[in-house]
Amino acid sequence: MTSFETPRLLALLAVCALLGGCGIFRGAPSETECMTRAMYFESNRSSRDGMIAVGHVVMNRVASPDFPGTVCGVVSQKNQFAPGVMRRDMTDRGLPLAQEAAVAVMRGERHPLVANAQYFHAASYRAGYNNMHYTVTAGGNAFYERRRPELVTQPVPLPQVEGLTGRRWLR
Repeated sequence: MTSFETPRLLALLAVCALLGGCGIFRGAPSETECMTRAMYFESNRSSRDGMIAVGHVVMNRVASPDFPGTVCGVVSQKNQFAPGVMRRDMTDRGLPLAQEAAVAVMRGERHPLVANAQYFHAASYRAGYNNMHYTVTAGGNAFYERRRPELVTQPVPLPQVEGLTGRRWLR
C-alpha cells in the first residue's frame, strides 16, 4: 500500500463507521431502533396502546423546536427517558411488540388521544404542578401537555384506556 492510499483507506473506514454501512463497525442506531428502545424501556410489559402513545410523544418532541429534531436525539436526551435507554440490553419477550409498534409509529401511526402531549409519567405518580393537562392514560403511563394553569381543563390523570391503536386506525 502506498502512502497515498493509506489516508484514503482510513477516510473510507471512517465514513463507513459513521454511516454504519460497512458491516465492520456497529454504527449509530437507526431512528427505528431508538424508537424501539424508548417504547421498550418506558412501556415494556404494558400494552401496544402504551407503546404507541410513548412513540407519539417522541414524535411530538421531534416536531417541536424545543427538542432535538431526530428520534435518536430525543430519546438520548439526558434525564428524559428511562436510565440507560440507549445502552441497556433489550432481551425479553416484550421486544417483538416494541419493534412492531416502533415501525408502526415511524410509518405514521399515532395514538388517537395523545394529541399534542410531549410528556408522560407513571400513572400512579401524583405531581403537584398546576400546568399539567392530561390527554390519556395508557400502558401504565399518564400523558400530558404543559399549559398555562388557566388553560388546564384536565388536571388529573384520566382512567386507563386500552384497545385504541392498531391497523383499523390507519388510513
